[in-house]
Amino acid sequence: MAKSKRTAKALRVQHGVIASFPSDFFGYFSWPTVTLMPSGRLVVVASGFRNDSSCPFGRTVLCHSDDGGQKWTSPRVVNDSPLDDREAGIASLGENQLLLSWFSSDLRNSTDGGQWPLADAEQRERWNAGYAQIDSVSAADYAGAWMCLSEDGGARWGQPQRLMLTAPHGPISLQTNSLLLLGKYVSSAESFARGEGAVASMRSTDGGRSWALGGTVPLIPNTVEAQYSDPHCVELPDGTLLGLICFQGSPDGSPSGGRVTDCSLVQTRSENRGRQWSMPRPLGFHGTPPHLIHHSSGAIICTYGHRQEPYGQRAMVSYDGGNSWEYDLVLRDDGFDPDLGYPASVELPDRSILTVYYQRVDGVRDPCSLLWTRWILPEKNE
Repeated sequence: MAKSKRTAKALRVQHGVIASFPSDFFGYFSWPTVTLMPSGRLVVVASGFRNDSSCPFGRTVLCHSDDGGQKWTSPRVVNDSPLDDREAGIASLGENQLLLSWFSSDLRNSTDGGQWPLADAEQRERWNAGYAQIDSVSAADYAGAWMCLSEDGGARWGQPQRLMLTAPHGPISLQTNSLLLLGKYVSSAESFARGEGAVASMRSTDGGRSWALGGTVPLIPNTVEAQYSDPHCVELPDGTLLGLICFQGSPDGSPSGGRVTDCSLVQTRSENRGRQWSMPRPLGFHGTPPHLIHHSSGAIICTYGHRQEPYGQRAMVSYDGGNSWEYDLVLRDDGFDPDLGYPASVELPDRSILTVYYQRVDGVRDPCSLLWTRWILPEKNE
């Protein structure tokens, strides 16, 4: 197997803003996903109108652009449960059809929930009031992984449907006109909060209306399910599925006897459309979580957040189907703190790449905004 290598290739980039409300109490936006519709419209969904990365107020919002991402509509709420609605995914299913996915968390009993001693009195009062509106009935009704469909480009949405798996960027479309989701299994909100649940796949052959569970990704020896999260995958031209999963270290700092890097990516494959997955291979460098696309040049592109200094957004490229990677292509390295990332990308008609992500704009006291970077993939020998 070929060896991956760090690269320092210069990228031609342009940056912009999708949504930013720095002075608003509900001005925190995060975890976006982007898709390109057949009409040329770009659609971004995210968790928005929040107060922090974990709070009672998350809503699923949607923005769109009809000029290649230069200008965006104001965020519109398309889902708002009584819980914290997080990690929205979006997929274009052709014509005006869209599939939206998200995860709703009941954080009342977490370390940052309920009566968490926030320093700001107004923030503490509003958080506690928000959590007080959640009861056991609403938590049972809304907690977990969800999706819904739109037949008119996102203007209206159908009835939400529970999913067995969750992943930050939702499902992908396969060459067979089916859908596949590589995600974390959700048996209950409580077990998921503890990190329990294997990474597995499921597939839909009817546009997301029904799903069949596929294979489970095996664990690297001496690791546990709680160390694996935030998976994403891409289909290669021969039908192979290439998956990347975020791996985080154990509390004692010695995951897998030191054989896997903390806050890094591990890679798995399926040769049979998700029915079986290979033993994950550690890639051995910092970066999390992943989002994969297959570029028209034949390259596989993965964008990921860089939550070590210098903070920012990065990409890696494989020209051999994921056997080796050139990693740490810097999209930007001007982040103020580790609260950033979850980049997702799409190829535009001119072969440039649009990557969307969240990051603070002006300083650590500002809430996170939704931002974009448009960039050109370097030539292989450039």
